[in-house]
Amino acid sequence: MSDLLNISDEHLRELEDEAIFVMREVAAQFDKKVILFSGGKDSITLTHIARKAFWPARMPFSLLHIDTGHNFGETLEFRDALAAGLGVELIVKYVQDTIDQGSVVEETGINASRNKAQSVTLLDAIEELKIDAAVGGARRDEEKARAKERFFSHRNEFGQWDPKSQRPELWNIFNGHKNFGEHFRVFPLSNWTELDIWQYIRNEKIKLPSLYYTHRRKIFRRNNVYLAWAPFMKLKHSETVFEEDVRCRTIGDITCTGITISKASTADEVIAEIAATRITERGGRYDDMRSDTSMEDRKKEGYF
Repeated sequence: MSDLLNISDEHLRELEDEAIFVMREVAAQFDKKVILFSGGKDSITLTHIARKAFWPARMPFSLLHIDTGHNFGETLEFRDALAAGLGVELIVKYVQDTIDQGSVVEETGINASRNKAQSVTLLDAIEELKIDAAVGGARRDEEKARAKERFFSHRNEFGQWDPKSQRPELWNIFNGHKNFGEHFRVFPLSNWTELDIWQYIRNEKIKLPSLYYTHRRKIFRRNNVYLAWAPFMKLKHSETVFEEDVRCRTIGDITCTGITISKASTADEVIAEIAATRITERGGRYDDMRSDTSMEDRKKEGYF
């Protein structure tokens, strides 16, 4: 256990150096690049590394956030404050606009979520803004579909991903060649784990939304997953809202973000909790339970 709690500084420096190298490759090879910013710990860590990669110059990335309209208020407040503090452009695109335009039909019913609709909003934003590189904080240890990604993940002119036709990346040579209308998703944190992220957050003293630490919140239980309650969410007759001390391991749309019952109020306590758990980080993501291939299907369609 002690080895898990004390990941070496050398290991973290190697991961940081790799991520910085990838970020600088993006800056060199692409014209219009953005960081896909969710307000979660991985995208915050990625933004922190991007700042270090180009310091003292301003990092050459805008922050792009796809707002479902069902985000945690704490996430939005943190997002705005971080962008203002860094002095970088914050671009926000709204799923509600995509729904109003008729590009997607909003789900209805007990399990309705806007999570899948984000893909359409994101692809529209990439086309509108002529983005050729969208940098994300996904990690290979999160989920089996993400484990198939390269650092430079090619997307065709429709924004779709073909996991069987990915380019080799021998000796860390990244091929950013693309045709008109195509783009790349880039994942500098590919070789990081959840424990690496938290150890780095602790060492670098990176600020996070309060959601990541224990706090009191109204929740309910559905299909063995705890979900945060919000006024727009519909409940089954058998479901009851109650208050508990909880925290989030991963943050997204309220309707699909699993909640962890926890007393961890510091980074050290979170690290210890993660090291002891047998549940994966995305094990509490309600949207991943829709099918065994839900993440891969969504990624092929243009998801993060």
